[in-house]
Amino acid sequence: MFALLAVTFLLHAQTISPATRFEQTDLIDLTRLAPDILLDIRYATADNFVGVPVRGYEAPKCYLLAPAAAALVRLEHELRAQGYALKVFDCYRPARAVAHFVEWSQDLSDRKTKPGHYPDLDKSQLMGEYIAPVSGHSKGATVDLTLMRCEQDDVCRELDMGTDFDLFGPQANTDSSEVTKLQHENRLRLRRAMESAGFRNYPLEWWHYSFQAVPAPELLYDIPVK
Repeated sequence: MFALLAVTFLLHAQTISPATRFEQTDLIDLTRLAPDILLDIRYATADNFVGVPVRGYEAPKCYLLAPAAAALVRLEHELRAQGYALKVFDCYRPARAVAHFVEWSQDLSDRKTKPGHYPDLDKSQLMGEYIAPVSGHSKGATVDLTLMRCEQDDVCRELDMGTDFDLFGPQANTDSSEVTKLQHENRLRLRRAMESAGFRNYPLEWWHYSFQAVPAPELLYDIPVK
């Protein structure tokens, strides 16, 4: 009950855009700018910590505010020239998807994804640091991603970051001491690249980056991804 009241309070402190279509916003499909960028949108599938496709994800697409999308595409081009590439797990996230996360976190009987996503935590600990009642993703300028190394045959493979995407726990902290030196170096390589493009890391999650120049930081969107 407390968590749901917190959601209501925080949503009132924000503004939900009345837009019902992406054409009414500055959110654009990332693949319009970079058709070859690799997307692995987990929340459009059952391969995520909720264990089912998440509410509001009707297609595996990535939308971002135009400035954030342009910055990410510039970085992708720079990385490709250096033999690297990005792999994107999540971008804009509808507010209804965040509500789905909160509802899931309150159902303490549903623990089927615990082994793969929060093995060392009790589910009751996830609200707050790991599941927020209001997400920067809903503002359209936050992205979850990793870095890949590309060989001469254009085959790209993910760098070893020490954990999978959406692992809740200290091992996923960007500067975690529970990973190897190589894994930490790979995380720092990703962070340096993203910072050079104007994104800032969320220290508890090595994959989570927010673009710093957001036109209306209090504005949330709730348009389904389709």
